[in-house]
Amino acid sequence: MATLTATAPITRRAWIALAVVCLGQFMVVLDSTIVNVALPDIQVDLGFSQADLTWVVNAYLVTFGSFLLVAGRFGDLIGRRRVFLSGVVLFTLASAACGFADTQALLIAARFVQGIGGAIASSVTIALIVSEFPGAADRAKAMSVYMFVAVGGGSVGLLAGGLLTQSIDWHWIFFVNLPIGIATLLLGRSYIDEVEGIGVRGGVDVAGAVLVTVALMLGVYAIIGSADHGWGSAHTLGWGGASVALLAAFLVLESRLANPIMPLGIFRMPGLAGSAVVRGLVIAGMFSVFFFGTLYLEQIRGFSPLLTGVAFLPMTLTVGALSLGPVARLVVRFGAKPVLVGGLTTLIVGLTLFATVEPGTPYAPVVFVALVVMGLGAGTSFMPLLTIAMADVPPRDAGLASGIVNVSMQVAAALGLASLGALASHRTAALLADGKTQVVAQLGGYHLAFALGAGAVAVGLVVTLLVLRTPTPQREQARDGEPEPEPQPA
Repeated sequence: MATLTATAPITRRAWIALAVVCLGQFMVVLDSTIVNVALPDIQVDLGFSQADLTWVVNAYLVTFGSFLLVAGRFGDLIGRRRVFLSGVVLFTLASAACGFADTQALLIAARFVQGIGGAIASSVTIALIVSEFPGAADRAKAMSVYMFVAVGGGSVGLLAGGLLTQSIDWHWIFFVNLPIGIATLLLGRSYIDEVEGIGVRGGVDVAGAVLVTVALMLGVYAIIGSADHGWGSAHTLGWGGASVALLAAFLVLESRLANPIMPLGIFRMPGLAGSAVVRGLVIAGMFSVFFFGTLYLEQIRGFSPLLTGVAFLPMTLTVGALSLGPVARLVVRFGAKPVLVGGLTTLIVGLTLFATVEPGTPYAPVVFVALVVMGLGAGTSFMPLLTIAMADVPPRDAGLASGIVNVSMQVAAALGLASLGALASHRTAALLADGKTQVVAQLGGYHLAFALGAGAVAVGLVVTLLVLRTPTPQREQARDGEPEPEPQPA
């Protein structure tokens, strides 16, 4: 059983700051799914071809996944509030440009910039929470709220996208960000305390920043393109190989610098590295439901975009209910690892249930129960993962660690979706070749994706059991610069 040391009470200002940070994160997460629902309307209005339409999504993903690490480290160097608010401003202005876009080029360019702004704002969110909530019990509550926003925002995006597109037009899926961004900026200036950065007196590793950003950009581009070109194509292998080469050059450079943009020692922290692997596997599994579950409801069951968004609410609401305190209390009482093990096990059950759906499967109880079970699993998995990830990280590197957490999520989402999409498509094609109907063949591909998603989470469970450990109060104190107590003789 985990015990907690006494800490100073958290002020009202800190809780308001948490709400502001979560508001900014909600805006970014919302945009990751709200656009998907409106793609058919965007295609018709601006005359996109099917191939070019993918860049409305991919332009955002490429820059978002590429700038997280550098932006997180700059938060450590020059101040996290400054970086967070800069990202909010850039994201809000780019959202306005997306909303006013009347040509393909303008929309895609604005989406590129929007991805940069989203990365800058998101890169330091976890670090800001860690700074505001040093005590384990309060941090557990704050992380629960953050994970509710991070997990639930995607479902809200599906619902809001369908509602805005059907009732007004697609431009408003971007305009809705403007009041949120302005409110986040004004409240953030008033309520988020700035913790002075460690400074740039030793110089800024510009070469390292450029190398890692370009390497990640090429890597994300290769992963995204693999769905169209194939994993063994010259396109995927060429861009992927270039990404690996640049990452290798980056690591060599960082090992030789006195003041690198990314101190490599941070990867020797078992909690951060191990939790990144587990988080990536879990995200890959979760995305199989978000993507293929949406296709199942709309293409097989005939749900409208709006009804599909409503259908996912049981999962979102379950995560929200857990975020109100139950998971934080469980972590405080039993420790992060036991709660995580229970959450991952539950998530596997939910994904397995999804792999049983058929064309005539009723939404209630089967799909409804599967989504509730997945909500239980997600709600009790992500917050303990964050707790374990940040437990060993010293305050000076919290921004970089926050960026690593976010990169692991983004790269895993892109890699998982591309991999599962390719395998599901191959399964569908094989079933069609065997004479199966289109519906049966499609559903066979979805079943495979759900089963592989459950398998990915199962691997994450094994890694958790073998590698991760529960943070102790002594580790928390050491991370914050307090000495660990000397071991007492037996």
